[in-house]
Amino acid sequence: MSGAAAHITVPTWLTNTVTAAHGEEGRRWLASLPDRAAAHLARWDLTLERVLDPGGSLSLISYVHRDDLSPAVLKTGLPTPETAHEHTALSHWAGRGAVLLLDADPAEGVLLLERLHGEIPLRSLAEPKAMLEATSLLHRLWVELPDPSPFPTLAARVEGTAARIAAQRPHPTATAAQPLITEALDTAGSLVASATETVLLHGDFHHGNVLAADRAPWLAIAPRPLAGERAYDLARLALDRADTLIGSPGAPSALRRRLHQLAGALDVDEDRLRGWTLFRAVDLALRALAAGRHEDAELHLELAGHL
Repeated sequence: MSGAAAHITVPTWLTNTVTAAHGEEGRRWLASLPDRAAAHLARWDLTLERVLDPGGSLSLISYVHRDDLSPAVLKTGLPTPETAHEHTALSHWAGRGAVLLLDADPAEGVLLLERLHGEIPLRSLAEPKAMLEATSLLHRLWVELPDPSPFPTLAARVEGTAARIAAQRPHPTATAAQPLITEALDTAGSLVASATETVLLHGDFHHGNVLAADRAPWLAIAPRPLAGERAYDLARLALDRADTLIGSPGAPSALRRRLHQLAGALDVDEDRLRGWTLFRAVDLALRALAAGRHEDAELHLELAGHL
């Protein structure tokens, strides 16, 4: 079957997540998505094997093979400020610790990627082993920035996040958490002002964004790259498997132990990690509210309260 003749069905999960987060703009993008993906199948001489369902929350993920029959992945994503430099980061890493970029149309948000084992995320491992693998991989991803750097700064990312949080603050679920939200925003501002290091960050590093691979045990996918301090990246990993943390006996102590272990493993200041974890927990909670995932929102607000 040729790329141009491929029949592409958008997964319901992708439709729901894009619509919840991006409203009418998202609906217009979804309407154009099958034609957009088909055009790149034809442009890059790819044959569609299947569309992954559910796939990504902001992208259509298609298993394809190239004209030499080598397997690949066509990622057709909704361009956002956070994902705009995904291709740039993947090019800079050049396969070291991350999926290899084979081709890209950045203006359209379309990437051709090395095929990994999508059915085997790092989350499939027991938590202690998964955390060990994750910290090892993060250490490889935190590299010097190119000169000049095209990546947004952590200060800019925090500013954008703060604006999004402000828009969600009136939500009834967030009413009781107003002091916590204020503390998270104030803490982030203080951390930005006192940062002393700047490296390339993945931006959304957690067990679900690390997949098994053939040329390495594990490789990172789906960066939302930026230039900033390592504690910000590590904070997202600290919040992984939030349901397990909350469900464990003595959840506040379990969270503190995790922060202590992660900070020690990567030589990151533990107080800064705690502050960024608070900020990112609140951010994840309000993102979940915007998407209608109230249980996830309450879960992350509870974690934020423990911090």
